[in-house]
Amino acid sequence: MKKQTKGVFAIVGFGTLLLFWGAAASMPNIIPPPLEEEITITGTPADNFPDVQRAQFCETGNAKSNSYIKEYKIPTPCTQPLAIVTDPQGNVWFTQTNTGNVAKFNPTTESFTEYENPLWPEGARSMMWGIDYSPDGSIWYTDERFDSLWKFSILDGEYQPISYPSSGESLPQKLEIVGSSVIVNDFTGSKITFLDAAQIGEDVRYLNLQSPINGSVTGDFAIDDQDNLWYTNWVFQQGGFVVKFDQEKYSSLVNSETNEIVPFSDTNQIYQFPLGLNTPNGLTIGPNGKIWLADTSSSFFFSFDPNSEAFTKYITTDPPFTTYGNSSGSIKTPVSRPYWMSLDDVGRIIFNEQTANRIGIFDSEKESLVEYLIPSKNPNWADCGSLPDCGLAQVFDFTVRGDKIWFTEWVENNIGVLDTSVPLPFQIDLDTQNITLEKGEQQNIILTINDVRSTIPIQIVSSNTANFSDLIIIPEIQETNVSRNESLTISFSIKAGDTALSKTHKVILGAQTDNVTISKYVTVTIKP
Repeated sequence: MKKQTKGVFAIVGFGTLLLFWGAAASMPNIIPPPLEEEITITGTPADNFPDVQRAQFCETGNAKSNSYIKEYKIPTPCTQPLAIVTDPQGNVWFTQTNTGNVAKFNPTTESFTEYENPLWPEGARSMMWGIDYSPDGSIWYTDERFDSLWKFSILDGEYQPISYPSSGESLPQKLEIVGSSVIVNDFTGSKITFLDAAQIGEDVRYLNLQSPINGSVTGDFAIDDQDNLWYTNWVFQQGGFVVKFDQEKYSSLVNSETNEIVPFSDTNQIYQFPLGLNTPNGLTIGPNGKIWLADTSSSFFFSFDPNSEAFTKYITTDPPFTTYGNSSGSIKTPVSRPYWMSLDDVGRIIFNEQTANRIGIFDSEKESLVEYLIPSKNPNWADCGSLPDCGLAQVFDFTVRGDKIWFTEWVENNIGVLDTSVPLPFQIDLDTQNITLEKGEQQNIILTINDVRSTIPIQIVSSNTANFSDLIIIPEIQETNVSRNESLTISFSIKAGDTALSKTHKVILGAQTDNVTISKYVTVTIKP
């Protein structure tokens, strides 16, 4: 059955992407005018989109795999999986934007169970960014569409909506259960909310911690070894702060009888962002108590050392050409957009690169980065033209369990798993990871590729955090083949510009195959 609907470009509640779409809406012809659009009724969640948009928002093909990643197609079409977590038994749980349901994947049997939410309004969609497992055997998750939280009981399969303290401008986003507290960042409501997980009736008790900047974004959060809560608070392209909140003081502020709003005060510490940190969505706490931040409007990620109060800027490698295409020739500087961050069992920083279609694993001790390319690609989210195997699966969330990283593909209706125990195709070494340059001076660095497991073609990659021509990096070759058990050396020239600013930069040097990029960082200091 078919019907006609009058609609505009189907932008559902994008949460943190609201800023991007807000900017896009101000550009001519980005969002087309309302059209009469045909909908073929299928009796599936795909009916929430007109026919012409189903490939863009539902899927474009079968689940795929490569040497490191295996994908699984969700049985129900067009569910748009988003937030994801594992339980103590190893089951994988995730939310579905386009159905209001949670679903479970059993890695042993490789089977899905989707739990219908009878309380969900027909045709409603919501970006459910946050999810966590509770020790009482339930799954909690956020719901930006209805400004609420949900609790799903694994034992009886029942859903319970939970009211969220909203000011009318709220967007409950990420969620973490710590002890008896449910902690949520209110993305557009300028606050962090602590709810009592043990009391979830109509009169839910909560503590609202107001952020220092009114009318701002309150981003991701994490808790350090001293039980301090760290989070970001910012205004898009206008700067902001990393905020430290002493939870010991929080415990003394909680009133057992009434809800409270705690104004921001000098009992909390704030640290101003450096220039270039504009959209810090992801945050995690790494080894030695360093705070790590992902900048979603660029290819940068940052560390912040609370002891020295110093920020350090890092950069990913450039996105693979197949993830952006550039059919129109208008993409001059593609960016990878690091999104969320987490920590694995050995202290490595994990992040998803939204517009590079990759999962990155950064070792802060070795200053090395491995980036794994997601096999599925949807061409409707890139400038692909007729380029085959091009686009983005929109990997918006992931969860780490041992050596496995589970993730969702929002526009391909898949979940996937990256097995980090699979040996890499080669290893790399640098003859130095620190150099100092005078203005106008050039030095060479030798990259050695070794432990090659099979004969493969590789491309040589480099990038850096410097502006304009402050640093010029030229490898002696752009691409080559390496043979099994071969050792190959490649020279990079690194030159400081004649008018370069006196500053310290991170340079990333490495090599990539079709599936993985392996790199290391060099710290380059330009002298006054």
